[in-house]
Amino acid sequence: MAKQFTDSNFDADVLKSDKPVLVDFWAEWCGPCRMVGPIVDELSTEYDGKVVIGKLNVDENPEVAAKYNVRSIPTLLIFKNGELVDKQVGVVPKSTLAKKLDAQMA
Repeated sequence: MAKQFTDSNFDADVLKSDKPVLVDFWAEWCGPCRMVGPIVDELSTEYDGKVVIGKLNVDENPEVAAKYNVRSIPTLLIFKNGELVDKQVGVVPKSTLAKKLDAQMA
């Protein structure tokens, strides 16, 4: 199951992670987010131990969303060594996200 990121745990769980991190920025009212959610959950199981995968509710955690200029959701950001290394806005197939994650593990 995907982790729950918040404004308060983001630095520790994302920026200080020793593994690549995928963050799904979403909100409950967002239809496309509900399409991406199950894909993110599947990836969190498949990449368990290799990549940290989680979700951040933009309505409940506006600070991080503002810091990274998240204007549309779903937005998926990939961090490595505390740096933003990749970004995907909108709904994409699971294979697209898997390729992005694989590129960060190489």
